[in-house]
Amino acid sequence: MSSTSSSLHRPWRAAWLPLLAALVLAGCATAPAELPSFDMPAQFREQAGAQPADAPPGHWTRSAPAESQPRGEWWRAFGDPLLDQLVERAVARNTDIEAAAARLSEARALARSTDADRAPQIGLAAGGVRSAGLDRNLSPRPSTLVTAGVDFSYELDLFGKLSRASEAAKLDADSRAGLLQSTRLLVEAETAQTYLALRAVDAERALVRDTVEAYRDTLRLTQSRERAGDVAELDVARVETEVASTESEGLTLDRRRAELEHALAVLVGDLASDFALASGDWGSALPTIPPGVPATVLTRRPDISAAQKSVFAAQARVGVAQAAWFPDIALTGGGGYASADIGDLLKWSARSWGIGALLALPVFDGGRREAGVQGAAARLDGALASYRAQVLVAFREVEDQLSSLRILEQQSGVQGKAVASATRATALSDSRYRNGMVSQLDLLDARRSELHNRRQALQVKSAQYQATVALIRALGGSWDTLPVAAAGAERTPVAKLAAAR
Repeated sequence: MSSTSSSLHRPWRAAWLPLLAALVLAGCATAPAELPSFDMPAQFREQAGAQPADAPPGHWTRSAPAESQPRGEWWRAFGDPLLDQLVERAVARNTDIEAAAARLSEARALARSTDADRAPQIGLAAGGVRSAGLDRNLSPRPSTLVTAGVDFSYELDLFGKLSRASEAAKLDADSRAGLLQSTRLLVEAETAQTYLALRAVDAERALVRDTVEAYRDTLRLTQSRERAGDVAELDVARVETEVASTESEGLTLDRRRAELEHALAVLVGDLASDFALASGDWGSALPTIPPGVPATVLTRRPDISAAQKSVFAAQARVGVAQAAWFPDIALTGGGGYASADIGDLLKWSARSWGIGALLALPVFDGGRREAGVQGAAARLDGALASYRAQVLVAFREVEDQLSSLRILEQQSGVQGKAVASATRATALSDSRYRNGMVSQLDLLDARRSELHNRRQALQVKSAQYQATVALIRALGGSWDTLPVAAAGAERTPVAKLAAAR
């Protein structure tokens, strides 16, 4: 090859060197491929007694995400048809769920928009221009130019910038899908807890009404004895005080019930003014968690899944920021017709075309690209911290509810004994008071003690229902589809219901 030919090729070689170097370094822009799995204990601490004997203390297991596992219609385990209807209405009409669904649709639309940047862009163009120029004699001469054509552009994604941006947008949409599931589970749990709390208030109101009637019966007896001169007016005043005080407590419960009814209306998407729920018996069953539910069940919680998707999206955006160091390469092309006369526009002689390639690489940007990479890395660190915090919170919530259920079960047994003793004491005091063997103060004190213990027992029962729903929510839904470690464990209502379906 001649020296002249070599000198002609040397500028082209110099022009391609930055591109070749960028291709070699493109792998450096790759974000971490996956998030390391989160280590979890094989068993919850509160269920340590259910752990197999051969499992060493502190045994840990590595688990993968399981957000696709079914969560089931867990509320049916309570065996209350009205609760089933309310939860289904809430799922269909709750405004929080509708807002979360809208955010998911928006995220999916953004993902499709971002992915469209990877496809060729084709457009049609047409126009006409009327202008005046100078001819050879320097006289104004009007002219017309009519154009019609097709434009084409395509950006080569050699360094993965567009693919990572598309991946990040899809992961954001997946995260929104997890948040929608989390919102749905939250609304289901809040609906169940509000309904069960309302039924607990109904039971407490009935108890207070019965106590008021008992006090009024005592008041009538005391008034009769006062007229006969057997007791003083002070005894009548004491019973009247108990009647009024207990009626006031009943009105407090009425106010509480109205608030719960209004909250339930909002959850099911109704106006509080149009929603009414008649008082009824508290006949809901109380499902119990079987021993041996593995701690890995937390990997299916939708909020944990959403946090994990956010980490993956942040990883992809680190790659997008790193790819900004490499050139953008685009192919462009266009073709069409141009003519001074619209009648000649589509003639072969009026055709025009052009193709080209564009390579753009910033040389000096004042540190903007480096700052972009640092910002993306910081957001990744924040997403990792949020993910870990979400897992820690999930464990805390489960352990809180497991310990609450364990202690409440013990408290329920002790409180049952207290109710039995208080009921016995009231019956004895009433009999002895009618026979004049004890004072009125003894009877009133016995009735107050019985009312207090019965209300306390109802509140413990209500707390058991509330903790059960909270545990189901903390576990991410029903546990009937999960493996049970303890052999021979009794089937729960949840499992029985699943088998029936």
